[in-house]
Amino acid sequence: MLDNFAHISLPNLDVQPEYKFLDLPQFNRPEMFNCVEKLLDNHIAEGRGNSICIRTFEETWTYQDLYEKANQIAHVLVDDLGMQSGNRVLFRSANNPMMVACWFAVLKAGGIVVATMPLLRSKELTTVIDCAEISHAFCDSDLAEEMNLAKSDFLKKVSFYRNSDLEKLMESKPKTFHNYHAKSDSVALIGFTSGTTGLPKMTAHYHKDILNICEAFPQYALQPTQNDVFTGSPPLGFTFGLGGLVLFPMYFGASTFLIEKPSPDLLLKAIQDYKITICFTAPTAWRIITTKVNDFDVSSLRKCVSAGETLPLKVWQDWYEATGLKIIDGIGATEMLHIFISSNEENRKPGATGLAVTGYEAKIIDAKGNELPRNEAGRLAVRGITGCKYLNREDKQREYVENGWNITGDIFRQDEEGYFYFVARGDDMIISSGYNIAAIEVESVLLTHEAILECAVVGLPDEERGMLVCAHIVLKEQHNKGDELKTEIQNWFKNNAAPYKYPRMINFVEALPKTETGKIQRFKLK
Repeated sequence: MLDNFAHISLPNLDVQPEYKFLDLPQFNRPEMFNCVEKLLDNHIAEGRGNSICIRTFEETWTYQDLYEKANQIAHVLVDDLGMQSGNRVLFRSANNPMMVACWFAVLKAGGIVVATMPLLRSKELTTVIDCAEISHAFCDSDLAEEMNLAKSDFLKKVSFYRNSDLEKLMESKPKTFHNYHAKSDSVALIGFTSGTTGLPKMTAHYHKDILNICEAFPQYALQPTQNDVFTGSPPLGFTFGLGGLVLFPMYFGASTFLIEKPSPDLLLKAIQDYKITICFTAPTAWRIITTKVNDFDVSSLRKCVSAGETLPLKVWQDWYEATGLKIIDGIGATEMLHIFISSNEENRKPGATGLAVTGYEAKIIDAKGNELPRNEAGRLAVRGITGCKYLNREDKQREYVENGWNITGDIFRQDEEGYFYFVARGDDMIISSGYNIAAIEVESVLLTHEAILECAVVGLPDEERGMLVCAHIVLKEQHNKGDELKTEIQNWFKNNAAPYKYPRMINFVEALPKTETGKIQRFKLK
């Protein structure tokens, strides 16, 4: 029996993006295929099962190990948990091998992956579950507390791993599994993206999308081989991390090194001890590890990738001076699945994000959709092998897709040679240390605090984090304002929402600037 929630929730064809370049040989996929076959199963069939696939500081898995565990988990899903094809399965985990095995298992069994950030709290998890009508969840037992607090009528079963019930169920299962025969345009994953409204948006991607991004940015910028070892800091719940730490290495038969809590020192230790060749992380992390790099041997590195927020030129220069390596900057989006504008060895200019990678085209447009002259700042429009497909949000779909082009919400300019330069964000999204934080989400949490009457949240430039979450708060009792209350509100926030969203700056004000119609004028607060 097929659960067709995702299919019937897709936007109408007239508001879907226009796909380009799919007729190129590398992007021309058969009508029927499951992306797991190329990413995992083919390595076994072609005799590479004993090759190292995943390493951590504690363990090593070969491709055969991952293949067998994924197959056993797929049997658990179908035989014991009653998962049907098309069901959505939530993931709550740090970056570890079992999460990867579960990810492949869900697709093998015909399900749809919905990975979340491990820092999300129960209220945020419940919102995700209700929006995607999630029936099953896999959760690392170390993160069980908030998962157990998430309640929804849609959620039928939560399975925990790491010395828990999932491993026990796997013990008796066969190590082979007949994969679900998916269509290339069947939904394989749903990524949740923050927005400027309180309700998060679900963006869907097909089996063919997952494979096609592996032929785009990696081939353009990395040229991976089976000898490469990937690592990085982004969570696998973030499509930047999923691509860089799972999809790209496994598409090319390379290996990945996963770090559950990737501090700068651990990242550098992994690079040194395990001879990492390709590293993905955010500009904030590149800035910090630059100050520590002389204490480690990073001579194995050949490619360094930055995304999640704009890469300051100074960070690029400092890293290059310290190591002789040139960081590859890139811009991607959950709506587009991964990076679509970037640089490589041949195409690189100081301060520029780069050019549209193979499989994409981009332009700068005005408010009416007209292409702007070179060097004039405007809205970034992109189209290619992937595109935005919001589920059950036709209003937001019409905002993101215009005349077949994906409008990312970023302000860019393009020079005479075609290079794209980041100028600013076009909305109230705050990008801090690589995390996308919607101002409205922070405000919604703050307004539940008993001392707060009104608030407005903006992002302020910060050299270390890119942007800081800054809250302007009107108190119910003005005489209570002080540093002690600021600290109390910050600590309270961390206990009620994902800690990375908390306001690092709080300003107590007597009133918020507003228009005559009562709308808050955030530009004045910035």
